[in-house]
Amino acid sequence: MHNNSQHQATLRVLIIGSGFGGLGMAIQLQKAGIKDFLLLEKAAEVGGTWRDNSYPGAACDVPSHLYSFSFEPKPDWSRKFAPQAEIHGYMLHCVAKYQLRSRIRCNAEVAKALFDADAALWRVTLSSGEELSTQVLISACGQLNQPAYPALPGIERFAGEAFHSARWRHDVDLSDKRVAVIGSGASAIQFVPKIQPQVAQLRLFQRSPAYVLAKPDRAYKPCELAVMRRLPWLQKIDRGLKYLQFEMRGLAFISLPWLMKLFRFSFERHLRQHVSDPQLRSQLQPDYPMGCKRILISNDYFPALAQANVTVVSEAISAVTENAIVTADGREHPCDVLIYGTGFAATDFLAPMQITGLDGVELDQVWRDGAEAYKGISVSGFPNLFILYGPNTNLGHNSIIYMLESQFRYVLGCIEMLREQDVRYLDIKAAVQQRFNQRIQARSHRTIWEQGCSSWYKTASGKSTNNWPGYTFTYRQQTRAPELSDYDCTR
Repeated sequence: MHNNSQHQATLRVLIIGSGFGGLGMAIQLQKAGIKDFLLLEKAAEVGGTWRDNSYPGAACDVPSHLYSFSFEPKPDWSRKFAPQAEIHGYMLHCVAKYQLRSRIRCNAEVAKALFDADAALWRVTLSSGEELSTQVLISACGQLNQPAYPALPGIERFAGEAFHSARWRHDVDLSDKRVAVIGSGASAIQFVPKIQPQVAQLRLFQRSPAYVLAKPDRAYKPCELAVMRRLPWLQKIDRGLKYLQFEMRGLAFISLPWLMKLFRFSFERHLRQHVSDPQLRSQLQPDYPMGCKRILISNDYFPALAQANVTVVSEAISAVTENAIVTADGREHPCDVLIYGTGFAATDFLAPMQITGLDGVELDQVWRDGAEAYKGISVSGFPNLFILYGPNTNLGHNSIIYMLESQFRYVLGCIEMLREQDVRYLDIKAAVQQRFNQRIQARSHRTIWEQGCSSWYKTASGKSTNNWPGYTFTYRQQTRAPELSDYDCTR
């Protein structure tokens, strides 16, 4: 058993996760004069998604000026769409500039957290067995931190190397290998074109093709960078214009689905331009409405699939052998290396942590029919727990950073409320949460994500748990400040 010196004094705020959510929240706490906080990170370094996804070609599909904190602009992004290493570098820059290192503990994975109502504290247990106590617990684990692996019969028999794109094995040399890629989502469309020239053969196993649009990406010219350095307000204006441009895309998802026809037209043109083989083209033609799953952007994905050493396989996988993948039509596809581009367990928000609230209620029980939270932040029965990038705060059309910044302000408001009102803990009222979520689900049914396809935006039973079914400015307006009357206050 560890000695009592390890039971540090109770913290005011404990943050789990050091991606954009955790780091931004920490900076905002500091700016508000709250110094008594700790940030726990399960990995050896900060950065979340942008640390994990280091596969070849990893980059953001939101423009760099928009995909960064409004309070920490970076005038020297190298490209219109930033690559992974540069985004991760920006996060490390934030840690250094705001002197967060002393408040971050890496290699500290949270196993469970239990709310102790008598003490009005969260008791947090790390996987090492160490215990911490905090008044406020903030989960900043995000939606894309647990890689999803397909359950393939016989996979344990496969003799070659097999890895997930979010756990890329940079030590595995792919040159002249026969590589099987399972999945054709946002990660695959970035790494496939990068590995295609070096592999002997690439087989892409896709369940359903994606809508892929051209990516208006290019490097910034030295003169542009010089101007932005001298006139920072120009970047602010560019950010504002990009925000508006992306928000207008939201019209097509949310209010005017017929606008999708315009995007559909540019998809058809993009496909025709790069894929001349009619059979391949029909394989890459989705059979669901555009926008129902995540729309992807790439200039080199379709050209890569048209290369002689690439085969797109649309048949379902029935089994894996020592050195091949067998599809439902009985064909064997020999391969030396297997790469999963199968995404994340996005609808299991705080898993695998065990979170216990009032009266011993378990969060995963409350969420067994799909995660839900008030404004994506608070869950009834779990006082003083705040979730960043929680249920229904993902977007199909704009920058998550904008959503996070709305949440930072709201959570800070809740923390201030605890102090000013002399409240021990705040618990969102069940009726308030229920009303909010009925509205969310009703609005989701009218959006494009409900138009007949399954995606990571929804649970298996079809509940929309991930996306915000509205505009980002309405979300910002709704999270301007917490209403004391929405919460049960225990004084």
